[in-house]
Amino acid sequence: MKNATLPPLRVSTDLRAAAESVLREGENLSGFVLEAVQLNIERREARRAFIERGLQARDEARASGQYVSSDEMLARLDASLARARAKAGGAE
Repeated sequence: MKNATLPPLRVSTDLRAAAESVLREGENLSGFVLEAVQLNIERREARRAFIERGLQARDEARASGQYVSSDEMLARLDASLARARAKAGGAE
């Protein structure tokens, strides 16, 4: 199987210097760029899946007629947060 390449990128001197300034020991610029591309792909796939789940939930709610109001949901989330804080001993 052949390896593919990404297109070369022209960047400003400042951008290249900024990227090089954050490299870890033993890391090279190519590895940094590859990791950035991989992480961006994962982030975009996660965002797409999140939106798809939201649209599916919307469609299911419309079909069933069962909705939860935003006020009710926020109250549930506030209660859940209060329980978590109390359990952690940091109730505010």
